[in-house]
Amino acid sequence: MNGPAPLAARIAELIAVQGPISVAQYMTLALHDAQSGYYATRDPLGADFITAPEISQMFGEMLGLWCVQVWEDQGRPQNLRLVELGPGRGTLMADMLRAMKQAPDMKVDVVMVEASPVLQAIQRRTLRDSGASIVWKTHFDEELADRPLLLVANEFFDALPIRQYAKTQRGWCERMVVEKDSALSFALAPSALPPSAIPPERAAAPDGGIYETSPASTALAEEIARIVAVKGGGALILDYGYSGPGGFGETLQAVKANAFADVLADPGSHDLSAHVDFAAMAEAGRRGGAIVHGPRGQGEFLVRLGLARRAEQLMKANPAKAKSIYAALERLIHPAQMGTLFKALAFLPPPAGPAPGF
Repeated sequence: MNGPAPLAARIAELIAVQGPISVAQYMTLALHDAQSGYYATRDPLGADFITAPEISQMFGEMLGLWCVQVWEDQGRPQNLRLVELGPGRGTLMADMLRAMKQAPDMKVDVVMVEASPVLQAIQRRTLRDSGASIVWKTHFDEELADRPLLLVANEFFDALPIRQYAKTQRGWCERMVVEKDSALSFALAPSALPPSAIPPERAAAPDGGIYETSPASTALAEEIARIVAVKGGGALILDYGYSGPGGFGETLQAVKANAFADVLADPGSHDLSAHVDFAAMAEAGRRGGAIVHGPRGQGEFLVRLGLARRAEQLMKANPAKAKSIYAALERLIHPAQMGTLFKALAFLPPPAGPAPGF
């Protein structure tokens, strides 16, 4: 029996039927198509890219202690739900739960929000001896809005779909995906958007400038903030991106085997992501009613939480591994590596005081 047609061919068929598709729709298909989507069919970590939890256990330990401190600061609420969005291999959650055992009175029900059946299976193996009560969900939804919420999202929002708009002589036109000469390519929608659809700070863009926006990201951030504001707890978002208005170039990229690839070539075979607009995420958090802290560079955030001190402890306890521990510390906090490009953003309820690390 023949298998499904290559994803590129099926996307081309879709375009033939409905016309050009948005960049957001293309990203959704390339990443999450049930038959051939990148995340639906493989474990990408290590093979194509590496995330902070895979670099060092210290990262997850710091985030676990962040959750403990937020819990302490809010009077130790009971009936807590701990949620991770896009949990990868489960490494981050395993490290967080281990660190959180320093607060034995802190009881949490863990929810792993993961759409990929491949990654769900890996997470179950990673966490099988954690002793925690864990359930899996494919999406974050209103069922998670009924009690205090502690939420962590590390390198999750960068993979949510974006829309792209290009500045032309006739105005801002959405960038679309079309089929041309038997290959997928980019083209501009023939009609320009009304000027009110583009933020005023983008008006000075030169012709050819690109504006990227992620309605999916800001809608989800606003919903998370609303739950935190009403029920308590906190949300911590870490990702790579920009905190100002950004430039006028595109940030959409494809990565395969730890190298850049063609965004439109062989969809489903590589990761797609774009820089997170932290200013837009912060504004979404405020719309949701939360107190927003940050964004702050990941390096400074982790140092404020005590990462350097934890590295010193580990190096003293494991002299033979001191060099690798120090290298991991540098990778997580050095400005030339993950310390500046990666940022942290937190949502807390209005009565809450300062946010740890901010």
